[in-house]
Order: sequence, then structure tokens, then C-alpha cells
Amino acid sequence: MSQHLNLTFCCLLALLIGGCKAQPPKFLNPSVTGYNYTSAAINSFTVNGDGGPNLGAYTGGGGFVCCTTVPRQWQPGMTATVEWEKDPDPYAYAKWPKPAFSDEWYEYSKAHQARYTHHRVTVEIPRYEVVGSMKVHFLPCDRVLVAVNNVQPGYPGYPHNDVINALNLEEPETCPNT
Repeated sequence: MSQHLNLTFCCLLALLIGGCKAQPPKFLNPSVTGYNYTSAAINSFTVNGDGGPNLGAYTGGGGFVCCTTVPRQWQPGMTATVEWEKDPDPYAYAKWPKPAFSDEWYEYSKAHQARYTHHRVTVEIPRYEVVGSMKVHFLPCDRVLVAVNNVQPGYPGYPHNDVINALNLEEPETCPNT
């Protein structure tokens, strides 16, 4: 009988230990990287409320910040909401005739900042197998693409290579829907 109890105890102990294994998290926190293919500066942006770096005009690849939240496993219909502030004339300060940081210069700056525009768009997140950084692409005409897979732009398997490679980088005089 004691041998049966020992066997039962060992089985219960194995089940308890096996049941205590850490489960992988359901959500991960990738860094956010921005890519700006426009003549405007992206002063700031967020993805689902989480911050991203500022991006100068035509910075094909920008810095990154930590972090946003995505599910470990991709699910159909996943979206990301991207909000950003855009400076349509990021080099205007070079044309201001007054000395930098003078009262007049600050007046120019204030008038310039009043021309910043704010945008918001919800876009589909393409399928991913392995989570990489959240890559956000700002395209002409206020279009945005995102990707979360563990492949960098330009490499085989990146979901937006066709769009990025086809960009002329010159913004059209008029955008569709304007």
C-alpha cells in the first residue's frame, strides 16, 4: 500500500510542477520605429496611444522608442490607430530674417507652429508569425502602413516592400480624396 501511495504522491507532484510552468505572455511590447517618406516632418506620433519618435522629412528609417503592445499571435482583423502631428514646412526657420531666439523669432515660430496639422488613421496589421518591432511608414497623401513581423523593410518577407520600393518620394501636387 505504501508503494501505491508513493506512486500516487509522485504523480501528483509531477502534475503540480508541470502545472506551475510559466505560460508565455499573451501580449508582447515591441519597440516602435518610424519611417517618413514625405517632405513634412513628423513632430510626434503614437500607435494605439503609445509614443513614437519624431521624424525629419524623408527619413526613410528613423529612431525607435519603447514600446507598444501587440498580441503574441496575429489574429485576423487586427488594426493599429496611428495619430501624428505634421510640420508641412520643417525648414522654414532657415528663412526667418530675425536673429534666433529673439522676440521676433519667437513670433515667427508661434505663427509657424499654428500651421502644424494633426492626423489620425486606423490601419490593418498584416499577418506575422514572430513579433518584431512595430514599424510605422508615413507615405505621401497622409497614408500610413504598419508591420509587426520580425523582418526589416527591404528584406524578403516584409509585407510592404512593394509599396516602399514603388515610392517616387515626390509628393503629388494633389492627393486623392482632397
